[in-house]
Amino acid sequence: MEEKEKYKILVIDDVKYQTRLTKKFEKRKSYIPVDLNKLISFISGTVSKLSVSKGSKINKGEELLILEAMKMKNRILSPKTGKIKSINVEIGQRIAKNDVILEFEK
Repeated sequence: MEEKEKYKILVIDDVKYQTRLTKKFEKRKSYIPVDLNKLISFISGTVSKLSVSKGSKINKGEELLILEAMKMKNRILSPKTGKIKSINVEIGQRIAKNDVILEFEK
């Protein structure tokens, strides 16, 4: 007896497609929407300077901290105007890629 193929429904731009998915596609990480109220590190490194504190009001483009990585000092600037809700790092702390550095108030 033949085994029936298992089809899945894939939705792209509100259009449904009946298809077979590869194992790699089925095991992929699902998309996580960007949270604009969280500042996430794009590289690993060490925090060498914090220019803001909890509750600080900041403008877009202001320096938030300096992250030292690969013998370079990277100035991390504010992506938006707002108020700092929490700071999750300290000076001298080593952070990994995708760590939440700080959060803005909504």
